[in-house]
Amino acid sequence: KIIGNMFIEIFQEEAERIKKSVPKGDSVDFLLQGTLYPDVIESISYKGPSATIKTHHNVGGLPDTMHLKLIEPLRELFKDEVRELGIALGLDPQSVWRHPFPGPGLAIRILGEVTKERCDTLRLADDIMIQEIRKAGVYDEIAQAFAVLLDCKSVGVMGDGRTYENVVAIRCVTSKDFMTADWYHMDYRTLGTMSNRIINEVKGVNRVCYDISSKPPATIEWE
Repeated sequence: KIIGNMFIEIFQEEAERIKKSVPKGDSVDFLLQGTLYPDVIESISYKGPSATIKTHHNVGGLPDTMHLKLIEPLRELFKDEVRELGIALGLDPQSVWRHPFPGPGLAIRILGEVTKERCDTLRLADDIMIQEIRKAGVYDEIAQAFAVLLDCKSVGVMGDGRTYENVVAIRCVTSKDFMTADWYHMDYRTLGTMSNRIINEVKGVNRVCYDISSKPPATIEWE
């Protein structure tokens, strides 16, 4: 909800800034969001009995003080249906098949305190992971892939010295509608290369884990 409030505050500030540059009498009244049906189902009870699984920034996390009016044309569509729509509209295939990225950004992939330093660490690890699945030619086989920075540290060894540093988890899943998902059975050599690069190239990380949880019971994102 903190992220949801900040999300809207920034958009409302930008709306006020834009108003000053448009012709007199015009206004900026609407906020267009790409909310999908799984976001709604997980966040609120909608069209039937369902439990609140987590609060998405763009559904249950929006503040009551929001001045902008919401437009959510994709709200009752699943991800596969949105992609079908994108193809029908002639959108760039690379954009249509790009892996989803959460609106709140890296914040929900950092367990514990969110700082610039921890965001930088995760950003580097995530970039290496994406590079390696592209090199392996499996990016399009995976519905969503990302790194998570855990809220714990582990003992390691570098040379003759002891380390006590961060742990990164890799999450790769296959899914059609994102309501259910299975963990992607990654080639061990790709995983090994990915792990070695992250540990060697990302300062402050000495351990990499691979998430082999399906949805359900685990959600795709960790937060």
